[in-house]
Amino acid sequence: MNTAQAKRVLETALICSQQPLQIREMRALFDEAVGTETLKQLLGDLKLDWAQRGVELVQVASGWRFQSRPEMREFLDRLHPEKPPRYTRATLETLAIIAYRQPVTRGDMEDIRGVTISSQIIKQLEDRGWIEVIGHREAPGRPALFATTRHFLDDLGLASLDELPLLDKDAAGTDMFESLAQPADDPLPEPSSNEVDAAQQ
Repeated sequence: MNTAQAKRVLETALICSQQPLQIREMRALFDEAVGTETLKQLLGDLKLDWAQRGVELVQVASGWRFQSRPEMREFLDRLHPEKPPRYTRATLETLAIIAYRQPVTRGDMEDIRGVTISSQIIKQLEDRGWIEVIGHREAPGRPALFATTRHFLDDLGLASLDELPLLDKDAAGTDMFESLAQPADDPLPEPSSNEVDAAQQ
């Protein structure tokens, strides 16, 4: 298989996948005959191929995917005018604390916010798939430690927590999470039903 054919196969797989694809999954397309460095080069070529289109190839926490560009959002919203769920400021502040201070306990969050955090807020973020319990602190009562998930990064279009913007000292940390209530960069709908493992590339 030549480079042009390999790129065509890779492009098709990325477009037809419901979830981001990791490098190891892409290698399986070619029975491991195409190496990691070659795949990265092909991904770079595809990014350039799609650079002037309304859809772009991006790397997020769970792998690589095609998604609509942010500037296309106002037009795509006309296809689905229904309002997405809105989140309270308390919910977004809690999410921001977890994102920037993780891992944290509920007590840590309450100390930072200065108010009690309801169980409903934690449940709402867990149900949305943005936070999870990753362990317990060795302290009286062994409180749960919360952290953000790969799904959270995927929804923000980020590959890692290092890409979170730095906060001003007076910033509440919620502004960037406002977009989570209305995801701008919608992945393309796909026919496949295979789910991607949570392992990193």
